[in-house]
Parts: sequence; structure tokens; C-alpha cells
Amino acid sequence: MFYHAHNGTVRVGNSEMDYISFGNGSKNLIMLPGLGDGLSTVKGMALVFSVMYRIYAKEFTVCVFSRKNHLQEGYSTREMAKDHAEAMAVLGISKADVLGISQGGMIAQYLAIDYPDLVRRLILAVTSARPNEIIKKTVGAWMVMAMQGNYKELMIDTAEKSYSESCLKKYRRIYPLIGRIGKPKNFKRFLIQAASCISHNAYSELNKIVCPTLVIGGDCDKIVGTAAASEIAGKISQGELFIYNGLGHAAYEEAKDFNERVLNFLTG
Repeated sequence: MFYHAHNGTVRVGNSEMDYISFGNGSKNLIMLPGLGDGLSTVKGMALVFSVMYRIYAKEFTVCVFSRKNHLQEGYSTREMAKDHAEAMAVLGISKADVLGISQGGMIAQYLAIDYPDLVRRLILAVTSARPNEIIKKTVGAWMVMAMQGNYKELMIDTAEKSYSESCLKKYRRIYPLIGRIGKPKNFKRFLIQAASCISHNAYSELNKIVCPTLVIGGDCDKIVGTAAASEIAGKISQGELFIYNGLGHAAYEEAKDFNERVLNFLTG
């Protein structure tokens, strides 16, 4: 299959965890996606990801982990990190570079704090180390929409909060179609993960991250706020900060040089 793309599951505790892998490289790269995982896991997405992120395929064997399939109430980002460490052990991954995006970045913080021997280099993109009023308000509103089963409104508000105005001009054309496909059977998984975002607080322990770390943010981020990235970088001894001007939470999608920037950090 294209770039050795593979869809798989791994047993973690009392549950299965969906993951995908691709690439031919001798080094390992773990990618941890954001809160969208609460609506749909990476199951069946190996080919799509291998094309989207093919820039990494030569240097790395890439694994993208979802959260486990059965989530308990109160499941925290620290517990998610523990599960990912277990999944890495099951797959024989003893050390990896880690790219965490949004909620994935929250989990990645704890992976580097609690399991420093597993993480060679770390990228934390459009994420936060602790709750702030913007996160509470935005994610809290999404939780209300989810509890009401209003998938269309949830998707539209996520887009409006994530993308730049130039990008939204294109996306708004398809808003009438949003909500017709992709709606989960229930929103329990999303609600549990959303609650973990609001309660995530690794700020006082960021000094325990000892690996080289690249923190990437956008100066128009309406989900975690514009100060979150610099706040993280300032607490990590080997932290490097880059801010995209004019971009928000979807900077990892909109910035044409995002993946090249990450790859240069990992291989430089």
C-alpha cells in the first residue's frame, strides 16, 4: 500500500486503541491528533494520512494514535498519555519523536513529563498547558452543543474558531452540507475528551520536559488563546517558540511550511 500505510488496533488495558502507521524511515514519529478524535478515530485513515503527511515518510515510520475506544468518565490527559506509552511498548517503540496537536499536545506534555525516556524530540502545536477563560468558554460551548446533539452547529463553530478569514470564505460555501455525514452515534466520547481539555493543567510540571521542544502557535488562536504557546515555551529549558502571524488554531493545516518546519526541527 502507498507508503506502507497500515490500519491497526492495539490492546491497551481493557480496551482497543485504533492507530495507523506509514513510512519507511528508521526513526519513529508519534502523532497525537486533537479533540476531533472524540467524534471520529483514525480508523481506516492510513492512506489519507500517508498522502497528507508524506513529507515524513522517508525519514520516519509514523504512528498516529487515537484515544482508546472505551473511555471512562473523568478520563484525563495524563491517563491518555499513560495509555499511549503502553501502546508504544506493545508496538515495540522504545523511543520516538512526538508531534501533539491541540488536545494531542496536552497529552504529549504528560508523555514527555512522565516518560522522558520515550521522547527524543517534542513538538507542541496550537495547544495549552493549563485552563484559561478562552478554552473554558469555547470548549464549554461545544460541550453544550454536543449534549444537545447539534452536530452541524458544533462543526460550523469549530471551523469559525479555527480557520483564518481567507480560508473561511471557501469553507462557508459548504456549510449547508455540514452535518449530513460524519455524525457520531452519540457524543459521550467527545464529551469525555472535551472535559479533559478544560481540566488539563501541566503548567507547574513543564520544567520536567528535558528534551528539545518546538512550540508552535498562531497569533489569532480563538480556541487556546494567543498567549498559550509562549507560556509553554517559557517553562521548558530547551523550548523553542514559533508563532504564525495571521493564523489561528488551524495553523497546522493552513501554514504551507508547517510540516517542513517540523521536519527541519526533527532532523536539524
